[in-house]
This record gives sequence, structure tokens and C-alpha cells, in this order.
Amino acid sequence: MTSSHSPQAPASYEATVPPDMLGSRLDQAAAALFPSFSRGRLQAWIKSGDLTVNGRPGKAKQKLTGGEHLHLQAQAEAQGEWQAEELPLNIVFEDEHLLIVNKSANLVVHPAAGNLTGTLLNALLHHCPELANLPRGGIVHRLDKDTTGLMVVAKTLQSHQSLVSQLQARTVGRQYEAVAIGRIATSGTVDAPMGRHPQQRKKMAVVSHGGKEAITHYFVRERFAGHTYVHLKLETGRTHQIRVHLAHIGHPLVGDATYGGRRKLPRTASTQLTGAVAALGRQALHAWRLELVHPASGETISWEAPTPADFAHLLSVLRAEEASL
Repeated sequence: MTSSHSPQAPASYEATVPPDMLGSRLDQAAAALFPSFSRGRLQAWIKSGDLTVNGRPGKAKQKLTGGEHLHLQAQAEAQGEWQAEELPLNIVFEDEHLLIVNKSANLVVHPAAGNLTGTLLNALLHHCPELANLPRGGIVHRLDKDTTGLMVVAKTLQSHQSLVSQLQARTVGRQYEAVAIGRIATSGTVDAPMGRHPQQRKKMAVVSHGGKEAITHYFVRERFAGHTYVHLKLETGRTHQIRVHLAHIGHPLVGDATYGGRRKLPRTASTQLTGAVAALGRQALHAWRLELVHPASGETISWEAPTPADFAHLLSVLRAEEASL
């Protein structure tokens, strides 16, 4: 199902400039507070008066003091030179306002340098060309390339605004399942700020200074000899948050080459377990449940995605081995 090509109504976005942006230029602050839109587009909206400061037109270079109220009346317009591609899509739900996708493994969400094609967005644009007029093609949150599971995509500016607001208010319910290395004693919460790794800039890390708030709740479901099956609930949505937080408490995800360090299976591991981990070939992380308020109806709706076959096979091997002990 593709949406019609009728013009979309504008949508309103609002933000208050935080105190730590004292001295920032308006266009810099707007880029940080409305990250879905490019700085160039925001500068154009400042110039046209569609982005106001305390209800009045502003200038891109004007300095802010903190506390100002920014109001953006965004227009739907072509956002980038993205290419539509006919690629497999597992759509769980769709109406004229949003769609829910069950993302497969080995799939990058958004085109970037080195990955301009073959992404989820390329597939979405073929399915629904109107997404080309939305910020980031309607994508309001991401999953890592090798993380599977549920994502929501906005199909209109009004839906985009609603979903962005829900994510900012932390009312979107995102639940994951994972297999971690080691036996986790009890359920708990990791409340540890995150930022770029100080030495390895492609990685994220728990940092002591300048990090953004990051909170992950984890719930022990099953313990095995050397692994733990957990469910997790995100309160914030930082890049690689679950992977970084579990590694931080000494229990990196099975198969996580980036944050798992040099941990390998013990020499005593069975051929079945070794084979299951090799077949997985990625971090054992799946976004299994998503809950949000529908942008149009106001109804709270949830979806669930079954455990992928490779992940399920790993669990079955772990359970079989535990039963044989």
C-alpha cells in the first residue's frame, strides 16, 4: 500500500532552549533540538519565519541565552537524494499514518557514506514514495544493522511530530530480548551516561564527563551455565545503548564483536553451542515488543515480533545443555 501524492499539511514542533546552550547560535541550537531536520533546512525556515524565537522571527546567527521557546512550522518537502529500491520488507502493520516494520538482521536502517543503497530506507521509499518528503524518510528511531525487530515509521508530518514527541517524553514502550555472556545474578537497572568512546570514535561508551543520560532496565528470564537470557526495557534511546550498558556491567551480548571484547566460548563448549553462536553471526539482540499512542486515534497500541530463528536456535541449545547438566 502506498500513500497518495496529495500535499501534506505542515506540522508544529516545539522546544525550549536549555541553559547549557547559553551563547549558541540559533541555527546551531535548532539543529540540536530538532535533529530530524538538516541545518540547511532549518536555516531556510529561520529565514522564512517558519522557525520563531519566543513567537518572533529570528536570525540564524543570533546568540541565545537559554530558556527561549522555539516553534517550528515544518513543511513536507524533498529531504534527500535517496534511491528507492525493491527490497524485501516485513511489514507488521500499516495505515495512512504509520507503518511498523520487523527489521531483519544484516540490514542498515538509513543510507550513509559507504551504505547509500540496500538499506531499510531504500526499501521503504519503493513501498511508499511519499516518505521522501519526510525527515529521514519518516524514520524516528533506529536499530543497529545486526539487531532485529520492530521499528515504527511515520507516513505524515503530523505522525512524525507525534512520534518524536512520544520518544522525547519516553512514553514509547520498547522491549528487547538478549542473551548475555555470564550468569547475571538479579534483574536491575543500568543508569550510566553515554557518549563517544574517547579513543575509538566509532564506538560508544559509558563516560564520566559530557555524556547523555542513558537508562536501561534488564530482567533475568533464564540462567544457563555460562549465559543469561534477559528482557530489557529502554528508558532512553542512545546509540548502541543496550550493548554498551550490558558490557559495562560485565555481561556483553553473545556475538557482539564491537563491545564483547575478546571473550570467546570456553574450550569446554559443546559443538552444538559453538555452532549456534557461529550461525547467529551477530549480537543476540531482538526488539520483540513496541507500544505507542497512535498519532491519529490516540489509542495505545502494541505489536510483538517472534524471536528470529537464529536467536531461537541459540536459546534451544542453551536450554538443552542446561537440562543435561
